[in-house]
Parts: sequence; C-alpha cells; structure tokens
Amino acid sequence: MKPLDKQSQQSVTPAAQPWLIRAEQPDDTDAVEALVDLAFGPGRFAKTAYRLREGVRPDARLSFVAQDGAGDALWGSVRFWPVVIGESLALLLGPLAVVPQLRGRGIGISLMQTGIRTAAALGYGAVVLVGDEPYYAKVGFARLTPGQIRFPGPVDPDRVLGLSLNGQSLTSLSGDVRRARIDIAVCASSAPVGGGA
Repeated sequence: MKPLDKQSQQSVTPAAQPWLIRAEQPDDTDAVEALVDLAFGPGRFAKTAYRLREGVRPDARLSFVAQDGAGDALWGSVRFWPVVIGESLALLLGPLAVVPQLRGRGIGISLMQTGIRTAAALGYGAVVLVGDEPYYAKVGFARLTPGQIRFPGPVDPDRVLGLSLNGQSLTSLSGDVRRARIDIAVCASSAPVGGGA
C-alpha cells in the first residue's frame, strides 16, 4: 500500500470516505516510512526519542495503520517501542504520523486508542512520550513531574507525558529511560540498554 502523494492529498475528502484502523503488515513498511518522512522530515533522527529506537524494533503487536475506506492509501500510522524506565518495562509511543492534509479529523486519536487498548490487554503498565499535552491529553496522557523520568538527551520537561495502564501509578514510574533490548546492531553512542526488566 502506498501513502498519498502530494497531488492526491489535495483532492481527498475524508468526510465522505472513513478510515479503517488495522495492524501494520510487513508490506506496509515502505509506505509507513514514506508517511513518517512526509510528516516529520529528516530532522526527526536528531530527536532524543530516536536514540531509544535505534537498534530496536517496535512491538509488532502494537504497530497500526489507518487506511482509507477503499484500502487504496495509507493515511496514518503509529508504533510503540519497548523501553525500561528505572526498573520498569514500559512503552514509548511514536512516531504518530498522519498525512498532513488530513490532520485534525481524528485519525491520530483513533490510532492511539487502538494501540493503548492493545497495550493494556498485553499487560503493559505505562506509556510515555514527548509531545504536546493538549493533543495527547485527549487519550489520557498527562505531564509528568519534571525530572521524574530522564531521557538520554535534552527534552523539554513540559513535553514529557505519561499514561498509566492496568492500574499502575505514574508516580511510581521514575528513573532513566533506556532501550529495553537491542534487535539490530547500532553504534555504541546510542542510548543505553535497560536490564533486569
């Protein structure tokens, strides 16, 4: 499946054609990468959250895409990545990408809701992210106390958000945020790997 090209994006009328949320499949990879490029550009690789994704595959059970009702185009995607915070296994949400011309219609919210429900069913206790609180609060995220969790690089403390799953208290979540594992060999200067969780 291909993401919308720029010409197609201008002619889409999503109100007349709803989207479908489904699990990401291996043959969606190129379209998801193209969508993330379109939504965020190459500057995303310099962000702190990407250090935690280097060498790690997202939890495949928590990777979802939104496609148009006809199944012809990819409109959005979300992935969740395993991380260790202190000694607790948690998830890092992102990137959440939606075709720019289709933002504000609820596609991103639908993707997150699907992922959050599935993560809770899988037994995860918390999800964290770096993002805009007014948007992510729509699905339950709240700002964490500054310094409560520490990312491996600079982040704006007002943008560090968390969501409790399965009754876990966010106040008990604290410490350094580290990669939960290494799936693909990466350079030694990437974010540290957690242990014991």
